[in-house]
Amino acid sequence: MTYDVKESFTSVPEQPSAATSPATAAAATPAPPAPAALAAKVRTLAPSMTRSMQRVAEAVAADPAGCAALTVTGLAELTGTSEATVVRTARLLGYPGYRDLRLALAGLAAQQQSGRAPAVTADIAVDDPVADVVAKLAYDEQQTLADTAAGLDTVQLGAAVAALATARRIDIYGIGASGLVAQDLGQKLLRIGLVAHAHSDPHLAVTNAVQLRSGDVAIAITHSGSTGDVIEPLRVAFDHGATTVAITGRPDGPVAQYADHVLTTSTARESELRPAAMSSRTSQLLVVDCLFTCVTQRTYETAAPALAASYEALAHRHTPRNR
Repeated sequence: MTYDVKESFTSVPEQPSAATSPATAAAATPAPPAPAALAAKVRTLAPSMTRSMQRVAEAVAADPAGCAALTVTGLAELTGTSEATVVRTARLLGYPGYRDLRLALAGLAAQQQSGRAPAVTADIAVDDPVADVVAKLAYDEQQTLADTAAGLDTVQLGAAVAALATARRIDIYGIGASGLVAQDLGQKLLRIGLVAHAHSDPHLAVTNAVQLRSGDVAIAITHSGSTGDVIEPLRVAFDHGATTVAITGRPDGPVAQYADHVLTTSTARESELRPAAMSSRTSQLLVVDCLFTCVTQRTYETAAPALAASYEALAHRHTPRNR
């Protein structure tokens, strides 16, 4: 089954009409990513770029200070591309134009020089000692969490939280490693009294999605954004009027076509010893924890007693019974 992407991220944003006030246009235009989020955006969007755009993205991520000093012509010559490709890459990364990208690169370079944005470390090698493996994994995990936090759209997050807090029923879809994250979210929501079910069986997921209606919420978790067994139940839920949420590392992927709200995750650099499923799980769990904590805040009057009851039930379970 083929899924069409809702819209291309390489398209040029439409200009506001003459009837649109500057204030309204500014409010509707997303703010460019913060400098600290630039590397995360490159990692997330690089697979969907053309090879020439990838060269530009890789260059700015590898040497932000050097590229910040270049004109658009200079960066095009450095990467063997065209000025148009450089501008398209800047826009794909979330910046209105190359000038804004240069400012972000300068900011990122300053952060790296001050030690607030560490330089990228080397991949884990087969012959690395245990201490180096621990240090590299810890760094990558920390960077993944920081990148995800920097790139997470809090407006989208808030809208998803509002829908979850009042949902009649919540379905969560995930396959493989993402299925484990789906189970984690489902269990968390159950403990605060919400009706939530995680589905890793695609047939069961679609069967349940058919029952969803307006006032229900469906959440799809897929790092690639193109997992058909996750997209299909989300599509069914979307068609039946449920509020839909996608947690994905590819906001331009097919899953976004059926998502009312998209929560973007970041991924650590992949290597032979660190596959995507391992690195994506960390950022997915952060988003899940953000959803759970914010929903608990919104529903505190009912969530707190529900949590207390679940703690008490589990405590009694481990208490020896008198015969």
